[in-house]
Amino acid sequence: MPAGRTITAPLGFYSRKYRRIEDLPDGAAVGVQNDPSNGNRALLLLQSAGLVTLKPEAVARNTATPLDVVGNPKRLRLVALDAAQLPRSLDDLALASVNSNYASQAGLVFARDALIKEPVNGPYANVIAVRRADRDRPWVRRLVAAYQSPEVRDYIVAEFKGALIPAF
Repeated sequence: MPAGRTITAPLGFYSRKYRRIEDLPDGAAVGVQNDPSNGNRALLLLQSAGLVTLKPEAVARNTATPLDVVGNPKRLRLVALDAAQLPRSLDDLALASVNSNYASQAGLVFARDALIKEPVNGPYANVIAVRRADRDRPWVRRLVAAYQSPEVRDYIVAEFKGALIPAF
């Protein structure tokens, strides 16, 4: 059972060719992850930016794939690739969804470089999990308070430089 939020590894869309989503041309090639979890996250993020519309049932189940796109006003060409390949493919794509670990390794900074950003307080934050029976125990409150301290927040911000973000 979740007792408190810790960090999030945010997903972002990056481009080497465009500085604003508004500049994305019709028919642009957009890279998304080919695995179910991250591909779904990427498609939800594209929908939140108004670039695609997904089948409501796929959104509700968190199972969206490119086959669930029912609206695509810019006629974007979705290119499903292995997550590790997406940063390397930025020169060939107009836009690509990149996981934070791969973005960081490629020299991309989420806060500075991502054109579409997953919300920090979204559903993909990591949590401190405890047994249901321990949820209200004093040690759990102390543990969560210690983790969610200003010192830990400052450490995460300084050490991970946007690749991980405090979700508390």
